[in-house]
Amino acid sequence: MKYLRLMLVFLPIAVLAEFVFPHNAAREAVIFFAAALALVPLAGLLGEATEELAIHTGPQIGGLLNATLGNAAELIITIVALRAGKYELVKVSLTGSIIGNLLLVLGFSLLLGGIRNGTQRFNRGLTGMAASMMFLAVIGLVIPTLFALIKAVEQKQLDLRDTLVNDPQLNVISLGVAGVLIVIYILSLLYQFRVPGGPATSHTGFGEAEEIEEHTPKWSIRTAGAVLALTTLAIVGMSELLVGVVEPVAHTLGIHEMFLGIIVIPLVGNVAEHLVGVQAALKNQMDLSLSVSLGSSMQIALFVAPLLVFISLFVGPATGRLQLTLFFSLFEVMILGLSVVIAAVISVDGESNWLEGVMLLGVYVIAAFGFFYL
Repeated sequence: MKYLRLMLVFLPIAVLAEFVFPHNAAREAVIFFAAALALVPLAGLLGEATEELAIHTGPQIGGLLNATLGNAAELIITIVALRAGKYELVKVSLTGSIIGNLLLVLGFSLLLGGIRNGTQRFNRGLTGMAASMMFLAVIGLVIPTLFALIKAVEQKQLDLRDTLVNDPQLNVISLGVAGVLIVIYILSLLYQFRVPGGPATSHTGFGEAEEIEEHTPKWSIRTAGAVLALTTLAIVGMSELLVGVVEPVAHTLGIHEMFLGIIVIPLVGNVAEHLVGVQAALKNQMDLSLSVSLGSSMQIALFVAPLLVFISLFVGPATGRLQLTLFFSLFEVMILGLSVVIAAVISVDGESNWLEGVMLLGVYVIAAFGFFYL
C-alpha cells in the first residue's frame, strides 16, 4: 500500500487551489478532485496507524480498537457533511459505502480471486452471521422509512425523494432504532471476542484469526499515535474542502450531487481497505477477504450510521437544520435490501467463483445507472 502515499501530493494541491487559485468553476473542480484523491492515502495511513496501535495493545483491545475505528475516515467525512447541513449527502454516502462493500469490493474479490485460484472456499459461519446482521440493519432502516412514508400518505404530503422532515415521532423512532443497532453491534463484538481463537486482528474485528498473518509492530506507540492524530486533522481539512464544493462541481459536471455522494465519496474513504480485501482474495485468503468487505458493511450499517444519528443532536442544531433520522429514500432502502439478498445468496454455500463476482459487479453497475438518472 506504500504506493498510495504518492497520492499525498494532492493534499498541497487542494490547499493551494483553495487559497491561491481564482474563484471559478475550474478551481472548484481542482479542489474537489485533489481533495478526493488526497483522502485516499490519508484514509490508508489512518487505518495503518490504527493497526499499529492494535498490535501494541494486544488482540482483545486491538480488536475493539479496529472494530470502532475501522471506518474512521468515513465517519469524519460524514460528520463534516453534517456540520455543513448536507443531510441527504450523508445518507447517500452511507448507502453508497454499504452497497460498495457488498457489491463492488466483494464482487472484485470473487472475480479476481476466482480467476487466479478457481473455486474458493470460506467459513460459512462468517458469512451467515454477516448476512443476518445486514438483514437486521436493513430492517432498522425500513421501519423508520415505512413509518415516515405511511404518515406522509395519511397527511397527503407524500414525496418519495424528500427525507428531510421535522417529525418528533420519527426523531424518537430513529434514536430508538439507532440505539438498538449500536447495542447489537457491541454484543456482536463481545460474541466475536469470546469465540475460540479470539477476534481477528483485521480492521473490523470480524473474521478468522488464523487467516491473518503474524504481524510485528513497525511503529512505536508514540509514532502511531502521532500519525493517527495528524492524519485525522488532515482528513478533517480535506473533507471540509471536498464537501464545500460538491454542489457546484456536480452542477458543472451536469450530474446530481447525490450521485457523487453515493459513488465517489464512499470510494475515496475506503480504497485502501478495498485493496486489502481484493489482495486477500488473490492470495486465496477468503475468510480475510470477506471479513473486510462484509465486516466493513456491518460496521457502517450497525455502528457508523446509528452513531451519526446521535452525533447530529450536537452537530445538527449548530447548523439550524434537522436531526438526522434513519428515514432513507425508498429507492435507497430497496437497493440496499436487494444488495444484501444477492450477497447472502451468493455466499451462503461457503464457495465462490469468478462468475459470482461478475454477478455482484453487474448489480452494482445496474444500481449506479439507477442512481445516476434518479
